[in-house]
Amino acid sequence: MLIKDHIPSEDGFYMPAEYVPHEGTLLVWPTRPGSWGINTDKAQDSFISIAKALSPHEKVFFLCDKAHLSDARNKLKGIAEVLEIPTDDAWARDIGPTFVTNGNEIRGINWRFNAWGGNVDGLYAEWDHDDAAAEAFCDAIGRDIYDFGDFVLEGGSIHTDGEGTLLVTESCLLSRGRNPSLTKHEIEKRLMEALSVKKILWLPHGIYNDETNEHVDNVCAFIRPAEVVLAWTDDINDPQYEMSEKDLKYLSRVTDAKGRKIRIHKLPIPDHPVLVTDEDLLNYEFEEGEDYRESGERLAASYVNFYFGNGTVLVPQFGGDNESSDRRALEILRELCPDRKVIGIDSLPVLKGGGNIHCITQQIPKP
Repeated sequence: MLIKDHIPSEDGFYMPAEYVPHEGTLLVWPTRPGSWGINTDKAQDSFISIAKALSPHEKVFFLCDKAHLSDARNKLKGIAEVLEIPTDDAWARDIGPTFVTNGNEIRGINWRFNAWGGNVDGLYAEWDHDDAAAEAFCDAIGRDIYDFGDFVLEGGSIHTDGEGTLLVTESCLLSRGRNPSLTKHEIEKRLMEALSVKKILWLPHGIYNDETNEHVDNVCAFIRPAEVVLAWTDDINDPQYEMSEKDLKYLSRVTDAKGRKIRIHKLPIPDHPVLVTDEDLLNYEFEEGEDYRESGERLAASYVNFYFGNGTVLVPQFGGDNESSDRRALEILRELCPDRKVIGIDSLPVLKGGGNIHCITQQIPKP
């Protein structure tokens, strides 16, 4: 049921951290040719690998349109429940509901989705199915959902510690394609009402060339209260260096909602930029009005775009020249998360779609 004229914070609901126990995880079956190619096999293999890593420990759901439903159910048999709900693309983090809890009950929040910028700088021209997916999914699993459909937000643009602190980036939330009629203070107010957070930390930047206007989940993430990982490079000639340095300086001088200093761990980006190749371009098929890729374009590769499952951490792996970078990221996260199984996922096909593991997953917390 869609809940109108109610505020989650006033009802006693809050957004828990991703690293608390899950009831399940939501994904969307990848089929869009402009993101995953005409041949979607490699992308689908990555999605299946993620589902296989999660399914022993939590319920896994996929959304899928009618045309691809039989194929998806066949490939995900015994791994995930596939629901017939159409979408325009497969970014569950951004189009799915943000879940909140009062400790006993789980409810969703339905934000307005406009393809990361609408008519200003959105990435495709039609997004009605995506915008309707959050409510449809909550209906399918029997969860009520709050209506915030007048406020543009994607799940990848927020990250919480579950204790009153929210991470966002100025570059995304203050972009002209989101909520241009609202001031920064008004945006904060809506987020506090929806998520019951007490303090919002506004990082200046995300990852270089991130087409989402630099979502926070690609650059910085809580691993526990008052402790984050930050995407980093020591290469002063890399455009990411100045962006991450500004984020580091900001995080070093702020405190969280409970007045604690933030402990910061640097998580280096791949040593070698991941670029779109001529071979990649042969597989893409873009629609009119869709943002297209170019040969040599740098993709927004970051290991911070990992995902906490129940007892696991699923970490992007890019391969090729970045095999040593991949191993380094796994070693760092194993040291930081000793109580979890840290699993590398071949997610290069997901990156070529425009995001990574965190972007295609949305946690359903356990009440």
